[in-house]
Amino acid sequence: MKVRTRLTLLFTFVTAMLMIFYGIAVYYSSSEARETSFYAQLRNEGVAKANLFFQSTLSEKEMHRLYKNNTKTINEVQVAIYDPEFNLIYHDDSKVDYVKEDPKMLSGILKNKEISFFINDLQAIGTVYTHNGKEYLVTAAGYDQYGYNSINHLLTISIIAFISILILIYLAGIFLSKKALNPLSEMVEQIKRITAGKLQLRLKTTKEKDELNELAQNFNGMLERLENSFDAQKHFVSNISHELRTPLSAIITELELASEKEHTKEEYQETIRFALDDARNMVKLSNSLMDLAKASYDPNEISFSEIRLDEILLESYSKIIKENSEYKVSLNIDSEVEEPQLTLQGNEYLLQVAFNNLIDNACKYSPEHTCCIDVKTHASSLIISFTNTGVIISQEDLQHIFEPFYRSENSKEEKGYGIGLFLTEKIIHLHHAMIKVTSENNKTVFMVIFDFSIGI
Repeated sequence: MKVRTRLTLLFTFVTAMLMIFYGIAVYYSSSEARETSFYAQLRNEGVAKANLFFQSTLSEKEMHRLYKNNTKTINEVQVAIYDPEFNLIYHDDSKVDYVKEDPKMLSGILKNKEISFFINDLQAIGTVYTHNGKEYLVTAAGYDQYGYNSINHLLTISIIAFISILILIYLAGIFLSKKALNPLSEMVEQIKRITAGKLQLRLKTTKEKDELNELAQNFNGMLERLENSFDAQKHFVSNISHELRTPLSAIITELELASEKEHTKEEYQETIRFALDDARNMVKLSNSLMDLAKASYDPNEISFSEIRLDEILLESYSKIIKENSEYKVSLNIDSEVEEPQLTLQGNEYLLQVAFNNLIDNACKYSPEHTCCIDVKTHASSLIISFTNTGVIISQEDLQHIFEPFYRSENSKEEKGYGIGLFLTEKIIHLHHAMIKVTSENNKTVFMVIFDFSIGI
C-alpha cells in the first residue's frame, strides 16, 4: 500500500473515531435532556390536572371526556390522584391504567415526595400535591412521542452527516496527500535517473525548511560522498594497476632476454636475482594493499581489545631492527607517563603496521638511518613522536603526504609505493587519534596524539 493511500485511510479512520465519539456524546446527552424535560412536563401535567380537579367547576365526568378527546389527537398524559389514605379519588382512565399504583409505590411517593421511573416505553412520575393542608398523591404517565421523534431524527441526520463527511474527508485526504507528497514523487523520479555512471546528478532542493527538503539535502550529501568514493576507487585501481604493471613488466622483460640466447651461469644468476627483487617488491606491495584493505573496513567490523602502546612500540622496534640491521632506533618513554595512559582499546595488528611504517620511513629517509621515538603526556593527551634528521620535506609535499600513491621529490630515490603514510593515517583515525607532521630545521617529526578524554 502506498504511503499516500495509507495516510489517507489513517486520517479518515482517526476522523471517523472522533466523529463517532462526538456523535455518541451528543446522542446520549440529548437523550438525557429529553428524559429530564419530559419528567418535568409530567410533573406539570399532574399538578395542572390536580388543580383542575380540586379548584375548577368541571365535574369528574367532564374531565374524563376531555382526556379521551385529547387521546385521539395527542399522546395525553394519564393522571391519577390518591388521598392520604391511598384511596383513589380521581383517574383519567381506570380501565387502561398505565401506572398500576399499589400501596408500596404510594408509600414511596409519600416518603420521598417525588419519584420517577419507566414503565416499558412510558415515563411516569409520582409527586405529593398539597391542598387545604392535606397531602395528596398524584401520579402521571405518558409516552414522549415528540421527544423520541426528535431523538430519532437527530440520529438519522447524524448517520447521514457522518457518512457524507467521511466521504468528503477521504476525497480531501487523497487530494491533500497527493499535493503534500508530490515533491516526494518528483524526488523518486529524479532518483531513478541516478546511476553509477551519473553520480554527478543531484536532487532539486528549495529554501523551504521542511523534512522533504532536508531529506533531499542529506541524499545529495550521500551522493557527493559516493561520487568521491567512486572517484577515489577509480584512482586507487588505476594506481594499483600501474604499480603492479611495473615489476611484472620488468620480470617478463628479464626472463624474455634470458631465454633468447645462451648466457653464462653468472648472467643467469644475475637475471634470477633481478627477478627475485622485483617479485619481493610485488610481495611488499601486495602486503601493503592487504593492510590498506583491513584499515578501510567499517570500524564496527574491526576487532578491538585492550592493548599496551609501549608493548606494540617495542615489537615494532624489534621487527624493524631485525629486518634492517643498518637502522638505528631509540625508544624513550617519559617517566611521567603512567601505565593506564599507555592502555587503550584498539587493534594490535593495525597499530603495529602504522608504527612500523613511521619507523621505517624515518630511518629510510634519514642519512644516518636513525629514528628517535619519544612517548610523553601533555594535558589529557598521550603523544608519540617519531623523529629523524636529514633532508626536510617541502611545504608543498607536506600538504599531500597522506594522499595514496603520492611520493615527494625527496623520496623517489628510495623504493616505495606511496601507500605507507596513507595507510598509517587511516589506522590512526580508526583509533580516534590524530597524526601531525612538521619538517623544519633539518628535522622531520611525525606526532601521533591519543586523547584520554575520548573513549575508543
